[in-house]
Amino acid sequence: MEKEKSDPKIKEEMEKRELQDRYIRFDWAIKRLLRQKANFVVLEGFLTVMLGEEIKIAEILESEGNQECADDKFNHVDIKALNSKGEIIIVEIQNTREIHYLERILYGVAKAITEHIYIGEGYENIKKVYSISILYFDIGTGTDYIYHGQNQFIGVHTGDYLHINRRERDVLVSRLPAEIFPEYILIRVNEFDQVARTPLNEWIKYLKDGTIQPDTTVPGLREAREKLAYDSMSPTERYIYKRHIDDLVIQEEAIDTARLEGRIEGKAEGIAEGMRQIASNMKQQGVEIATIARYTGLSEETILAL
Repeated sequence: MEKEKSDPKIKEEMEKRELQDRYIRFDWAIKRLLRQKANFVVLEGFLTVMLGEEIKIAEILESEGNQECADDKFNHVDIKALNSKGEIIIVEIQNTREIHYLERILYGVAKAITEHIYIGEGYENIKKVYSISILYFDIGTGTDYIYHGQNQFIGVHTGDYLHINRRERDVLVSRLPAEIFPEYILIRVNEFDQVARTPLNEWIKYLKDGTIQPDTTVPGLREAREKLAYDSMSPTERYIYKRHIDDLVIQEEAIDTARLEGRIEGKAEGIAEGMRQIASNMKQQGVEIATIARYTGLSEETILAL
């Protein structure tokens, strides 16, 4: 056994075998690799499984409005796609932890809607938006690992749902609320603890720990085995990827520590002080100021003064 460990060739072969079934985390892939047209097939498979119908990507949408800070455009991705009926939809995928996360989701959806209708266009041209959030952190309590929400009109006194009848639909309302209003999907990755026996579960399993079954036939995952293999990255790409994973760990510790200190203090200023301390630590670690601001909720001026 000792001989095997010391033999460079055997050691190299063992490392190769170890890397064969390692795949790049989806949150990293979506920042760098899946924006390339040649890799759309992976994203299309993911959306097809999540939305329950065949999705084809027309383009990845980028605009100056998407870039609030140097790295903002990498925190989410807006996708212009066609559904199984040939209708254009906008899909916004969030995949980064932030303070005020629900507000960020709402902001992202509103921006996706307004940025993709031209001034003077009729409201009938507003696109349906799906917001998919991949949560690698705790956003609340619940027993499921996927939650779905959408705007609906419910009677204040009767509790019934407002349904548009045929006459009003033909004259005043061309589409039903379900065909217009955004839909929100929250994927609580860390809550998934099932055996992956369905396409949806296989995708969640990959999102959680980066593993893909060798014989998978799930849309997107079979292509991911080829396009997102860890051992296909260059040494430079692996170094950058490792730094990304290290930053995630720092960010997780930042939020968790601040939350704990806030609970110990029992008041809001305890959380604020915890955030300042964590921001100082992150700054010393070399994390970008804009990133620290996003994850702690502090202003860049406050962080620079620490």
